[in-house]
Amino acid sequence: MKISLFNTMGRKIEEFVPREAGRAGLYCCGMTVYNFAHIGNMRTYVFEDILRRALEMAGYEVRHVMNVTDVGHLTSDADEGEDKMIVAMRREGKTAHQIAEFYTDAFFRHADMLHIARPHVVCKATEHIPEMIAQVERLEANGLAYRAGGNVYFDIEKFPSYGDLAGLDMENLQAGARIEVDKAKRNEHDFALWFTQSKFENQEMIWDSPWGRGYPGWHIECSAMSMKYLGEQFDIHCGGIDHVPVHHTNEIAQAEGATGKKPWVRYWVHGEWLVMGEEKMSKSKGGFVTVDTLVERGYDPLALRYFCLQAHYRQQLGFSYDALDGAATALSRLRENVLALRKETGGTAAELGDDHPALAEFQAYLADDLNVPRAMSVVWNTLRSDRAAAEKLALVYRFDNVLGLGLEDYEPPREEIPEQVAALVEERLAARKAKDWATADALRKRLADMGYALKDTAEGTTVTKHS
Repeated sequence: MKISLFNTMGRKIEEFVPREAGRAGLYCCGMTVYNFAHIGNMRTYVFEDILRRALEMAGYEVRHVMNVTDVGHLTSDADEGEDKMIVAMRREGKTAHQIAEFYTDAFFRHADMLHIARPHVVCKATEHIPEMIAQVERLEANGLAYRAGGNVYFDIEKFPSYGDLAGLDMENLQAGARIEVDKAKRNEHDFALWFTQSKFENQEMIWDSPWGRGYPGWHIECSAMSMKYLGEQFDIHCGGIDHVPVHHTNEIAQAEGATGKKPWVRYWVHGEWLVMGEEKMSKSKGGFVTVDTLVERGYDPLALRYFCLQAHYRQQLGFSYDALDGAATALSRLRENVLALRKETGGTAAELGDDHPALAEFQAYLADDLNVPRAMSVVWNTLRSDRAAAEKLALVYRFDNVLGLGLEDYEPPREEIPEQVAALVEERLAARKAKDWATADALRKRLADMGYALKDTAEGTTVTKHS
């Protein structure tokens, strides 16, 4: 199985050819842990999880690395505003460590609920300050960084290919939405590599450095940490589409500027936004939706995962609760099909060869830039086919190795029956054994009035609560 991916660098679909045969280095930009991840964030991590699973299905040994930003990310993606962690500290009255620990745990709890596989390496920014300092020193030594106003900046005019990823017109580039131009910069689009106390007096997370006590710029974190765990050149770098014009553009400049090696990353793969109405979901506007929000409203978290699988990762996906209801219904139908196949086969799936035509079709769609919606059509066509039940079951399980819906382990939830109801059911069973049909019928009616339906079968009596 050969995989092709849309490479943002060059804006075209390219066959994936790893640096090292049989292995794939994958770096994914992680959360800034100052607040909960919203479901728009989680869509990106679902797409990256599908990519990792597809690579594994293709036979690659994947090394998946993800950062946790617990310092350095300002309220602007550029160099303006306060550190987001400091904003959270003031909002919640907690230390930076407490904030980071709480929201990191929350993120991975939500990721687990969505069956997103844990990265092989999770690296925290605050635990890699020496690596960041070392990279800034390399940039200084190479003449690409300068000190001004107590801070260290990257000089984009010294890096001719700056902006290639985003297709930026450097001659006509404007300051855009930036709050104010930093007067210490030679060029308004230069970006900070290291801040000292001269930038923000109230910064509480600071470290010793050759430039004074301070803290790293946001962009240097990903460059330094990805190279530590994947090498100075690696295969795939992922993130949301909003990372292209600033964060990932700056990462490339830092990494290639420090090492002198091109390309730093071979394939840049970006996921599109989840939108509500016509706008990207955003924490800054408040009222964002989290996985916990969905659970509180009665949704299975995997309904969100199924919802994300219905659109290509490079297409914007419009969120509404009506659309999520549709995904929840489809997931329920899929599970019911699997349960019926298990019952028919006694839970035994057939042995499948890797050349099975349905599996080959599924893989072909995955290999075509992760066309998951078309791959899902293979799932449903398989279930509707006249193949043997054991063959269908085996195919669905193989498909689900990538889809991640947990179909092989799924068990329908068992309803908790209140003690009073259970006692009445037992009383009715005793009446039936005694052939006291009048009492049995009266107890059935009493249970129905309480909202419980009974069904008598050869295996016994089942109790179901009315919805």
